[in-house]
Order: sequence, then structure tokens, then C-alpha cells
Amino acid sequence: MTTESPRWFTSSYSENGGACVEVAANLAAAYGTVPVRDSKDLYGPTLAFDTTAWTAFVAGVKAGDFTA
Repeated sequence: MTTESPRWFTSSYSENGGACVEVAANLAAAYGTVPVRDSKDLYGPTLAFDTTAWTAFVAGVKAGDFTA
């Protein structure tokens, strides 16, 4: 069993306007999930996405599937 702590990061594409999320992708291999949290509330709730779902989401973002 691993006791690795999450290493949170914010995308380099974030504009530092305070409305960002942080991701701890370093836990994906060990736990099969990708934790995500609000960058303004570091001690608030964390969502955990299945690695397959997270990979599909990131691919969709890169493909422009979620344009406003």
C-alpha cells in the first residue's frame, strides 16, 4: 500500500483569477482516481474521478468539445 500524498497543481493555462481547480494526478496509478479540488478552498471537499473518466474529459478539452 502506498501512503503517497497528493501533489496538487493548477494548469499553466489558468489565468490566476481565483476560479481554478487543482488536480493531484500523481495518485492516478496507485489509486485509480484523480482528485480535484477548488483552488480557493484548499481544505474543502475533494472530488475523485476515475482515471478512465478523467482521461476522456482531458481528451475532450484538448479536442475543443467543451467550448462556451
